[in-house]
Amino acid sequence: MNAESPPVSAATEPKVIASVLAEAVPYFAQYAGKTIVVKYGGHAMGAGGMTFAQDIVLLRQVGIDPIVVHGGGPQINRMLDRLGIKSNFINGLRITDAETMDVVEMVLAGTINKQLVGAINGAGGCAIGVCGKDGNLVVARKLTRNGDLGFVGEPERINATVIDGFRRAAMIPVIAPIGVGAAGETYNINADTVAGAVAAAAQASRFLLLTDVPGVLDADGKLIPELSAAEARRLIGDGTISGGMIPKVETCLEAVDGGVEAAVILDGRVPHAILLELFTEGAGTLIRAG
Repeated sequence: MNAESPPVSAATEPKVIASVLAEAVPYFAQYAGKTIVVKYGGHAMGAGGMTFAQDIVLLRQVGIDPIVVHGGGPQINRMLDRLGIKSNFINGLRITDAETMDVVEMVLAGTINKQLVGAINGAGGCAIGVCGKDGNLVVARKLTRNGDLGFVGEPERINATVIDGFRRAAMIPVIAPIGVGAAGETYNINADTVAGAVAAAAQASRFLLLTDVPGVLDADGKLIPELSAAEARRLIGDGTISGGMIPKVETCLEAVDGGVEAAVILDGRVPHAILLELFTEGAGTLIRAG
């Protein structure tokens, strides 16, 4: 090392780097040519956000096809507050009238979507931002099981040919969870639900649901590394899985039932959470069919 060379820390020592890469290579081979759907939640856009775009680009560089579906609940809340529009919720779903829908679409399909696209492209990727209305990507129907929530919908059909087009063009789609109805109406859809439906339509190898918790915890508060679908349903039944974790696990179960190899709930605030999950022994709770 000459006098002008920077000091080498333990984290950047060549032997350490070589060892880490050697351990990761088998995982690269496992996922090469596969599709990974990543749901990036509004609450996860925190400490781990600086590395998120880099991780997505790295997936593409090692031969994986990433698809990003993002949320933005906290950002929508802030904009509605600035505009003096009151937010009301039923079972965690935002009541969305026409005025609120305009704001939701502006924040999700506009501000957040383009920020993520810019970050991924700035990290060396080739991302394109879309919402479910583009190319009829997410055809939706009105959600009615929680009463009349206004323009709140659920996926009725995902246009897989649009997704295939992005894959053939080697582009990274960044999808805002806005759907289009049969009559052209715009629907606000839960981002987890859209991501799970996209993962099933793409027959993804992994569906990663990034949130603000480590994963599914047992009765003692310890992380459960892996669950079968049957075990997950049992934990919902006995109350171990409760509150806001229930819809997340149910979304994972629907994705797995739809043909996704496995779904993972993990803490997106952790730097490089995606890489830790895919290229090590795991970082969250993996749910698979068997």
